[in-house]
Amino acid sequence: QVHVEESGGGLVQPGGSLRLSCAASGSIFRLHAMGWDRQAPGKSRELVAHITSNGAIRYTDSVKGRFTISADIAKNTMYLQMDNLKPEDTAVYYCRALVNDAKEVYWGQGTQVTVSS
Repeated sequence: QVHVEESGGGLVQPGGSLRLSCAASGSIFRLHAMGWDRQAPGKSRELVAHITSNGAIRYTDSVKGRFTISADIAKNTMYLQMDNLKPEDTAVYYCRALVNDAKEVYWGQGTQVTVSS
C-alpha cells in the first residue's frame, strides 16, 4: 500500500506565491517519478509538472517560467514553487507518484489552490 499526501494549498492574490509539498510513503521500493496534475472546475485534469528519478523535468507551457518543481527522491518528497500566480491557476492540485517495478501510479487527495483578489 502506498500513501500520497499533498499540503500547502490556499488562497492567494494574483501575482502571489505558494509552495506545495508532497510526500509518498508505504511500500515503495523504487520511486521512478513524481508529478503534479491539476483540475479546474469544468475542465479535465492536466499535467502541470513532472520530475523523474534521474532529474528530467517537464512543465506544461502555461506555467513555464513561473512554477518550479523539485524533489528529494531518496526521501520520496516533492515540491512545487508557484510564483506570479494567475486566476487561471485556480484548481485542485494532485500529487502523483510512479513507483516500483510494476510502474504503479498513486495520487493524493488533492489540495485546493485559489488565486483571487
